[in-house]
Amino acid sequence: MRIMAMMISMSFCVNTNNTFTFSNPRSIFKRCRGMSIASLSNKESTKLGVNLTEGEGNLPKLVLSSPAGSEAEIYLFGGCVTSWKVPNGKDLLFVRPDAVFNKKKPISGGIPHCFPQFGPGPIQQHGFGRNLDWTVIDSENVDGNPVVTLELKDEPYTRAIWDFSFHALYKVSLDAKSLSTELKIKNTDNKAFSFSTALHTYFRASVSGASVKGLKGSKTLNKDPDPKNPVEGQEERDVVSFPGFVDCVYLNASNELQLDNGLGDLISIKNTNWSDAVLWNPYLTMEASYKDFVCVENAKIESVQLEPEQTWTAVQHLSVA
Repeated sequence: MRIMAMMISMSFCVNTNNTFTFSNPRSIFKRCRGMSIASLSNKESTKLGVNLTEGEGNLPKLVLSSPAGSEAEIYLFGGCVTSWKVPNGKDLLFVRPDAVFNKKKPISGGIPHCFPQFGPGPIQQHGFGRNLDWTVIDSENVDGNPVVTLELKDEPYTRAIWDFSFHALYKVSLDAKSLSTELKIKNTDNKAFSFSTALHTYFRASVSGASVKGLKGSKTLNKDPDPKNPVEGQEERDVVSFPGFVDCVYLNASNELQLDNGLGDLISIKNTNWSDAVLWNPYLTMEASYKDFVCVENAKIESVQLEPEQTWTAVQHLSVA
């Protein structure tokens, strides 16, 4: 069953007076400076399991709730999923204690976007997708579970950095024991462009007990000790752990990995068209939090070339048994 949400399926704008509104004139939702924000509580949004509320730093966030009791939170700044709680209440994602919610830097944790560049390069580290407000364009209920779609388009700020017209769509679906994302990048320019991208997913973990299966046989680019000159190799281990600083790219990785987070959870990380994977843990360079998370990232390291009107799509599916 699909129930379309008129209340939330509309553009979300930030006006010059710092007022947030939905563009649909039938239902305007505002947050003015100094005023608290109330979550959408109408019957339709409750039925959908999608509510817009105020998060850290007074930033707007979406809260998705499934009938089974799972929950996800998505900040419109950066289009960043910051929480994924399964029905027992355990949050499987991690936000670093040094994360800030003031739009001066990306949210450090959850599932940040790296677009249109992964890592260092001609433009800012990991691109600008995680630094901008995304727009809610659709919400629906599919078989009883909430689904929302966000979008990001080029604007003067992005074109000053990366002079191309594009349209990004990001669909997030919550089920009882799974969280799925679908990212679509369309070239709306009159000339070709190329990009790299990743979902920089932070998983809550006990780093000493965490491990990943499914990477054996993949070509590796190990950025330890010199990120600018990665060492090529091949993964020979059945189980990859995090004994210290880890920053390694796995090219043409399996489309399904299994993360043991060391906290009693086995998380399946499936993907379609995310050809590569990245494992990262900062170790003592982030002494306050490195023991509490690992990053297992789906990525597209090699540049994707899109001609005008072409679209690239990739899906990530996270689930627990």
